[in-house]
Amino acid sequence: MQNNHAGWNFDNSYSRLPGIFYKNQLPTPVREPKLIIYNVSLAATLGLDANALKSKDGAAVMAGNQIPEGAEPLAQAYAGHQFGHFTMLGDGRAVLLGEQLTPQGERVDIQYKGSGRTPYSRGGDGRAGIGPMLREYIISEAMHGLGIPTTRSLAVVETGEEIIRETMLPGAVLTRVAASHLRVGTFQYAANWGKEEDLRALADYAVERHYPEVKASDNRYLSLLKELINRQAGLIAKWLHVGFIHGVMNTDNMTISGETIDYGPCAFIDTYDPATVFSSIDRDGRYAFGNQPYIGGWNLTRFAESILPLLHDDEDEAVKLAEGALSEYSDVFQAHWLAGMRAKLGMMNEEAEDKTLIADLLNMMQKHRADYTNTFRALTFDQLEEIDLFKTEEFTQWHEKWQARLGRQEGAKDAAHELMRKSNPAVIPRNHRVEEALEAAVEKGDYSVMEKLLKVLSDPYAHSEEQSEFCTPPAPSKLPYRTYCGT
Repeated sequence: MQNNHAGWNFDNSYSRLPGIFYKNQLPTPVREPKLIIYNVSLAATLGLDANALKSKDGAAVMAGNQIPEGAEPLAQAYAGHQFGHFTMLGDGRAVLLGEQLTPQGERVDIQYKGSGRTPYSRGGDGRAGIGPMLREYIISEAMHGLGIPTTRSLAVVETGEEIIRETMLPGAVLTRVAASHLRVGTFQYAANWGKEEDLRALADYAVERHYPEVKASDNRYLSLLKELINRQAGLIAKWLHVGFIHGVMNTDNMTISGETIDYGPCAFIDTYDPATVFSSIDRDGRYAFGNQPYIGGWNLTRFAESILPLLHDDEDEAVKLAEGALSEYSDVFQAHWLAGMRAKLGMMNEEAEDKTLIADLLNMMQKHRADYTNTFRALTFDQLEEIDLFKTEEFTQWHEKWQARLGRQEGAKDAAHELMRKSNPAVIPRNHRVEEALEAAVEKGDYSVMEKLLKVLSDPYAHSEEQSEFCTPPAPSKLPYRTYCGT
């Protein structure tokens, strides 16, 4: 146990839930912890002393070798539909250290990933490789920079030990920060293996922690469902706005808070194509880029099924209430998506034909294999000579309609341009740039490539000179890019 001079301020409300939801579990100490990357700005937001955590003791804490005072480490139980198949799960290689109460009055989970075996490990070693942990650090911090709700990464520690996967890999522990780790799968677990009072305790906890405004409603559990539908619809719309593919949208990877979680086989599209799949394990395209809104609705239906006993004493009435709420998902998603796409095109008001105008542009982009990010960036700065698509007759006709549309709205042209600047990133964590940074770090111990990438990704809407070299798509390749579920 370590004293809290580093600024730790733990409470552990999750451990006050019924015991079915977790097992007390200390992380397994590692041989030689070495802090290799550390999020100083996030530490400050959390109220932590950056210098104290950079020390040898700090590395020991981030590896799980020392436990800060006030923490009560545990492994969480949950279930999930993985590629449509339901199974019992749980934190197989993660430990929730506790909940940090920040100077801003927020409550956030501090979790180790790769911290050793737990009762839910199902035969695994509970460890993680350095490459996947650094990858999660890069992508989660990039998502934060893009303004998308996400878990964040506080640190990665090298363990001084090797793990066995396809080959021997250097081991690492990631410290993850989240609004909470409550998942749709947590509710599925309660519905399948708990009593109704366990399910109710979990739902009340979720309301108190994430949606306290619904406590006074006539049916707080129906209100919880509606709030989650809205938040998840908004999140998935934001993914599509920047070309993000989660890659493994299992129900255990959908949070109740509405944050993006689990950066395993995720990636960003270069060429626009809704059928794009990067994940090596998604052989049927279940979680393809364009399928994500539908999977969101499917996952929310599983959540609704889990809380049916709380919605109404009569099962038929409960089903009707759930179906009524779920029937709104498609419209809610469309509203979020359209609002974001309008912003990407500088539209500050709404017109009936906007959806067609947006769809026509996306169809042209797909047909001409245009780069998603760079197309919108070029439109933002009126750089019509940069993209091959812009040289076509059909684009010229579309551009005239778009300009006429912008001309009909009230407000200066500068305001529309500024809206586009704030809505179209200059940079995303392009797959070849991420791989380049990981290769330098893992193979050569050179973190400068990753640090430079992180710097340009921290403010993707800056459109600065130093970002320009990171805007280039990868060179053409005969082999499709593949991601792996290493995290």
